[in-house]
Amino acid sequence: MSLYRVIITILLVCVFIKSEAQNYQLGKVTKAELEQKVHPKDSSAAAAILFKKGRTYFSYNKDAGFTANHVCEVKIKIYKKEGLNWANQKVKFYIGYEKLNSDQLDFSDAVTYNLENGSIVKTKLENQGTFKNKINNYWKEKTITLPNVKVGSIIEYRYVLKSENIVKFPDFDIQYDIPVDYFYYKTELPEYYVYKPILVGYIHVDAEAKMVNGSQTYDNQYGQTAGFTYKQIDSFYSGKDIPALKQEPFVDNMENYRGCIKHELERVRYPEQPVKDYAMTWEGVASTIFKDEKFAKEFKDTKFLVDDINRLLANVESPNERLKIIFGYVQNRMNWNEICDYYPEKGVVKAYIDQTGNVAEINFILIDMLRLAGIETNPVLVSTIENGLPVYPTRTGFNYVIAAAEIDGKQILLDASHKFTSPNILPLNVLNWKGRLIKNDGTSQEINLDPPNQSKEIFNLLAKIDGAGKIDGQLRIQRSDYDAYHFRVENNTKTQDKYLEKIEEQLGNLSISNYKIENQKANIKDPIVETFDFTSNGQLEIIGGKIFVNPLLFFTRRKNPFNQEERKMPLYFGYKNAERFNLNIQIPEGYEIESMPKPVKISSEDKQIVYTLNCSVDGDKVQIISTKEINNSIFAAEGYEMLKDFFQKIIVNQNQKIVLKKK
Repeated sequence: MSLYRVIITILLVCVFIKSEAQNYQLGKVTKAELEQKVHPKDSSAAAAILFKKGRTYFSYNKDAGFTANHVCEVKIKIYKKEGLNWANQKVKFYIGYEKLNSDQLDFSDAVTYNLENGSIVKTKLENQGTFKNKINNYWKEKTITLPNVKVGSIIEYRYVLKSENIVKFPDFDIQYDIPVDYFYYKTELPEYYVYKPILVGYIHVDAEAKMVNGSQTYDNQYGQTAGFTYKQIDSFYSGKDIPALKQEPFVDNMENYRGCIKHELERVRYPEQPVKDYAMTWEGVASTIFKDEKFAKEFKDTKFLVDDINRLLANVESPNERLKIIFGYVQNRMNWNEICDYYPEKGVVKAYIDQTGNVAEINFILIDMLRLAGIETNPVLVSTIENGLPVYPTRTGFNYVIAAAEIDGKQILLDASHKFTSPNILPLNVLNWKGRLIKNDGTSQEINLDPPNQSKEIFNLLAKIDGAGKIDGQLRIQRSDYDAYHFRVENNTKTQDKYLEKIEEQLGNLSISNYKIENQKANIKDPIVETFDFTSNGQLEIIGGKIFVNPLLFFTRRKNPFNQEERKMPLYFGYKNAERFNLNIQIPEGYEIESMPKPVKISSEDKQIVYTLNCSVDGDKVQIISTKEINNSIFAAEGYEMLKDFFQKIIVNQNQKIVLKKK
């Protein structure tokens, strides 16, 4: 968890600020704003948010009690044609409550401003520009398309989200893919509710909080107006000149680092009632999901699987062999409908008959069959990389479920919804920090999804160089575990000709022949093995009768993947990896070795990343062994300079030459 503390900061320090909210109002558009051609602090910006104002306040009625109202006002300037898509605005709202009414969302004051013949022309959004669509069983989305938007336009809109959910407020985003000139967010919270404000990202936020008087009026059961007063905590958050969130390489999910303000309900303290701590734990979330009938019932009636289990496992006693057979059977029989969820939609029985289902249905079938086979197996709730890293416990923090089997005290993670997975090899987007295993009694435990073992890529090359600089040889590449899985997924739909064209180009326009591949679509638990012959011309330098050879030939790294001046986000590699090159190069007849790169070993202090290269001579052959090990799947941003320097040293080393001279 320590790594993620760098991006999640509790707002404990309150600084008094003078509210500037009154200077930012909808409808106040000037000619100077419309005439502005370029953003003053980011000339590359296609658009900019001139201001974003938010307010959260509570209302009350006798039936629902307190309701949260979230108001948002936004003003945007369009600078370039690439910014025209900001005319389309989408806001999600939740509909998946069990005991609460669905959220309500309404847009208003949606206007486009243009400068025409020196005058400001105002175009209002009509009703036909608003659309609503259902995302899934939990979320809907309302969309507006502002009219008459062109380069130079300013657009404004306002929306109100009303929600009976006072446990979790919608995130108040303060950073986007375009600059934000100013934001202001005010919360007005009755003293009965204690919230923890959380800042995500790297944005400086000024904050102020003060106690004021609050009141509510409502219609009582007799139709009369009633009311009450209380103390209220007003909090103000603001900031200026927020830079656009820039894409950085080796990032799991940019949304994990986008600046926003979150609120979590920690405590409820009604008058003359015991204080109730409301902050949920992941154990509580898992228990609630387990007790849900939509989840629990799928593990109760498994009679429909018994005949197939008996047929599959006749005379098979080994638990490991039973797991292998059942996993392969479910993986081959079932087809994923590309819906991620931890709840079944149509149920496991119907999904089994249809041979199609969502992630939950397929992996619940797997769990049921493994249990029938006498193998202890439990569901594991997961948040995929696309779903983000949950900041605090909520039911929507999970969106996926896999299986965890246990044999001889060893845990095996399984996902049969994808065709190229295998035991302990999960889809790459599932490798997202932690999951939560739920046992039969409803208790749960945290599961580390980070693969413990290195995946390996091993390159064995035999090559012969002639006096003209031509290289002929054979290459064998072996990929295991996640390197093999990644290869299968990436190249599944490519023809062999297209794949070879890509490889020939990547390796400096080689000519490849006699290509063979093993275990690409069958025996997927085994490593992928590629073998081929190759010919290469023009990759060696010949100067003054000497031949200059890169020790790794066409595998030489020439570009540092880390070229930013500074880094703000952690670096995500996905999984641990070991890369090894074994090269045996025969030098031309009549030549001898004048010089070779010296042996080198580069390592970070904690040995989380290690590189070695060694060259030796055996008669007319040069033997090169090079390894690179990445022993951690994620590095904190503080390690960026180390990684940048590390890869630069690799480049320098690999570009030192083996020099051949005539005897």
